[in-house]
Amino acid sequence: MTYPSNFTLPSDALEAVAQGGMDALPELIRIVINAAMQTERQAYLQAAPYQRTPERQDYANGYKPKTVNTRMGAIQFEIPQVRHGDFYPSALEKGLRSERALTLSLAEMYVQGVSTRKVKAITEKLCGLEVSSTQVSNAAAKLDEELEKWRTRPLGEYAYLYLDAYYENVREDGLVKDLAVLVAIGVNLQGKREILGLSVSLGEHEIHWRTFLSQLRERGLGGVQLVISDAHSGLKAARQAVLGGVPWQRCQFHLQQNAQAYVPHKDRQAEVAEDIRTIFNAPDKATASAYLQKTVQKYQKDASRLATWMEENIPEGLTVFDFPREHRRKIRTNNITERLNREIRRRARVVSIFPNSASCLRLVSAILNETSEKWLTGRIYLTF
Repeated sequence: MTYPSNFTLPSDALEAVAQGGMDALPELIRIVINAAMQTERQAYLQAAPYQRTPERQDYANGYKPKTVNTRMGAIQFEIPQVRHGDFYPSALEKGLRSERALTLSLAEMYVQGVSTRKVKAITEKLCGLEVSSTQVSNAAAKLDEELEKWRTRPLGEYAYLYLDAYYENVREDGLVKDLAVLVAIGVNLQGKREILGLSVSLGEHEIHWRTFLSQLRERGLGGVQLVISDAHSGLKAARQAVLGGVPWQRCQFHLQQNAQAYVPHKDRQAEVAEDIRTIFNAPDKATASAYLQKTVQKYQKDASRLATWMEENIPEGLTVFDFPREHRRKIRTNNITERLNREIRRRARVVSIFPNSASCLRLVSAILNETSEKWLTGRIYLTF
């Protein structure tokens, strides 16, 4: 959720947590979002309460109650009103977007008759005693329109581009399939992270990655100085086709994992991992290359397949040495996307099997949208 820049956490919110612990979570949400909406109204009015100023745009006009169903139950918020203008706070909608997407996923399961008793109970709590297909359809259409605007928004210049995919269980044509969720993260020229796009596809074949990357380019993606990803063949071919000429950094973490498949004896795995870390932690590219040659020679006799693999693959993880030293730690691996994928899985776990691909796209989009907003209003990731 994105709060106004001058927003501060109310003291009564902290009091609620101190006294009630997790049971106080609904009250905490109510207090925090109400406070954020008040701050947003004050920014809209351009004047503090009772302040006389020529910059004032309008006048406060009390509050209107609104009850919203969440996983913690029904919460009543106080929506700030203004006397003349067309003001509606964005804090409430932004803060509950992923809640709405999750609710819809569960409701779809219930309406389509694939829900368990547990899902039915949750859905009744969230949506009321009656859940109709019309209710679900209308709510989904409204949210889908909002999320589609975010997924297709214009892009600009991004110095670094991270690409990765993970899989979700989705019911399609009566069968449960593993569908790939393709995700792109960029670091803009102000050093802030931003989620640029996502796609729910049948797999990670070249055609799916190529379509996804082409759409990013059509939306204005430019200025990319480095692509960071693993070595999946479909992604590699698509990257070369769409982003040919842009340097590529193969994820060092995945390289270390891949190397273990070529170690002839299990008791040498730690030794091999340490040798590879020594290469990656070298002070510069020349030293790293020298370490690599020395390591290849070391394993040439008793682990020739490993030596050959290292000679062919490890150089793909050394591109990072061509970039500023202060950036290297954060651009040498794809860990940023790995962490993001884990967070999506954690939040989507309650659904288990998505009722359709649209439901999967909706929930993942909502989570990523909120995450991206948080990143853009948070601390700087890299300093240029």
